[in-house]
Amino acid sequence: MSDFSSLGISSPIVEKLRGHGIAKPTPIQQQAIPSVLKGTDIIAQAQTGTGKTFAFILPILEKINLEAEQVQALIVTPTRELALQITEEIEKLISDINGVDVLAVYGGQDVDKQLKKLKRGMQIVVGTPGRLLDHIRRETIRLSEISFLVLDEADQMLHIGFLNEVEDIIRETPASRQTMLFSATMPPEIRQLAKKHMRDPEYIQVEKTQGPAESVKQIAIHTTDRAKQATLIQLVETYRPYLAVVFCRTKRRVSKLFDVLKANGFSCDELHGDLSQAKRERVMKRFRDAEIQLLIATDVAARGLDVEGVTHVFNYDIPEDADSYVHRIGRTGRAGMTGLAITFYSSADRPMLETIEHELNIIIPKQNNGNSEADEEKKGRYVGQKDNGSKGKARPGTSRNRNESGKRENRSGGRNASEKRSHPVSAGRNSTKIGSGRKGPR
Repeated sequence: MSDFSSLGISSPIVEKLRGHGIAKPTPIQQQAIPSVLKGTDIIAQAQTGTGKTFAFILPILEKINLEAEQVQALIVTPTRELALQITEEIEKLISDINGVDVLAVYGGQDVDKQLKKLKRGMQIVVGTPGRLLDHIRRETIRLSEISFLVLDEADQMLHIGFLNEVEDIIRETPASRQTMLFSATMPPEIRQLAKKHMRDPEYIQVEKTQGPAESVKQIAIHTTDRAKQATLIQLVETYRPYLAVVFCRTKRRVSKLFDVLKANGFSCDELHGDLSQAKRERVMKRFRDAEIQLLIATDVAARGLDVEGVTHVFNYDIPEDADSYVHRIGRTGRAGMTGLAITFYSSADRPMLETIEHELNIIIPKQNNGNSEADEEKKGRYVGQKDNGSKGKARPGTSRNRNESGKRENRSGGRNASEKRSHPVSAGRNSTKIGSGRKGPR
């Protein structure tokens, strides 16, 4: 395997990479970096987690003009979180380089602060389409002299409905620019965008894996929608993840589940598009710092989320397609660690689960958690449903585990669950062994 020096990356940047534990380029970096350094437009098809961010950041840093103060590189992303993540990666690399500054611009952020930084001169701007267009209309960002345009996760911009805004942004840039388009999938609309705005692009494709990383163990559990809350609580108490992401289909379902888990004493928070940007940033900081154990999120809000120490992913609602499934469970099992991904599915979800398996050429082991439709009717184990006087041992989350205030009682003692979970547990930051019985941060 080649190293970064052989790809044309200078020694200072190579040393910076090594300082962050990055010594060998990934396949997408090996293929893309030389082409970008030559000035070629590229279309790179690669999934999240393949190292594509450095595939465009590194050659841009090599080619940027340190003497010029205007915006030279524009990186467009579908979400605020991804814009911040890319900005943080760039800041790590340019900390010792004079003449290069980077700014993230996105909705929900103080516009005045952005304006002050823009006036100082920013060579690299990373932003979302809406806020970038706002600055263009205010004439606070001039793109007429940029040399590099990156469209990152273009298929997600299409999915969210940003394609028209992206075209408006492209029209503000010079025809002489170098364009790099990165996308996990290549729907017709993205191909048409590339054909319209790129010059003889080189097409690069990292061979799609036949499913998610081998470091992620996968399980599908058959349950019902009404039984999901109790099932999730039981599994969290069983596996005791260090950090876990719980994916829900909608913002409303995220908030509803967050309220339930919080009431049950779990260390958790929510992440979705209705939160203010300041709140979203606080949530992500707390999760990265392991101050909360469970992050309940929508797909879009968690797009590109890369947090060290995520040991578990729970698909509370089944993903809408195979790409979303790969992206979701790719939040765990990163950087050489192992992970566990658990997907809930009902009988109605079975066709989608089979579609995901077929497209990824995998078979996901399936379990019945005793919460199938028939079991629910027989045993009355819906959350909040009375137990009809049964003296059998209750499942976590059922009404018999609650005291008068609604808190679940510790079955081995009198304290409620939130009191029990308030005690810190001395788990190492990198302790991610699955099923170790190790509690996460409290």
